[in-house]
Amino acid sequence: MSEPGNNLNILSWAEEDRPREKLLLKGKAALSDAELIAILIGSGTRSLSAVDVAKMILAKANNNLNELARFSVNDLKKIKGIGEAKAIAIVSALELGRRRKESEVMEKFKISCSNDIYQLIKPDLMDLPKEEFWVLLLNRANRLIKKERISSGGVSGTVADPKIIFKAALEQYASSIILVHNHPSGNLTPSKADLDLTNKMKGAGQLLEIPVLDHIIFGDHGYLSFADEGLL
Repeated sequence: MSEPGNNLNILSWAEEDRPREKLLLKGKAALSDAELIAILIGSGTRSLSAVDVAKMILAKANNNLNELARFSVNDLKKIKGIGEAKAIAIVSALELGRRRKESEVMEKFKISCSNDIYQLIKPDLMDLPKEEFWVLLLNRANRLIKKERISSGGVSGTVADPKIIFKAALEQYASSIILVHNHPSGNLTPSKADLDLTNKMKGAGQLLEIPVLDHIIFGDHGYLSFADEGLL
């Protein structure tokens, strides 16, 4: 049997060692992360096999798929052997994985505590380099009707318009809402703007009889709940 690492041309490897053939023969679980990425990119360079290029991609992400999920098309294009089409294929595959996770928890998810909120929004906000503002729309049983992105900003802030938020709530006949935004820095301390917006939203919700149940500041490694902290 030929050794994959000793020959850069995948076609010269034994059939059971080629990523595509290996998947067909042994199943998807038998493939390494590098082999799966190699299938996505399809080919390597004159001096590197597709698997070698895939290993370089993983090395840039510290062999961590969560870190790789943060890479943009332009980030991937900086790696030798990765052009725009291959970069798009990788980004698309990782986005499909994120959406699969999201769909598993979406259907009639019931909110009973702040950690439920964190787990529900995690697929949308994890690894984001910029700040986004989301609203969760709930029915009378605190079950999710819809989660909706309200705005997307920069590293240090984004705009949340109460009119847009409550318009979404009214259109979906929501009985209550939960506010969520992320801090890409990881600092979970609410700013004065966060506190002011929460108070404004709370007042508007009382007038419209659509109460704000919580406001979550999301971080990749934790969160702050306004309700838990007595800030709501």
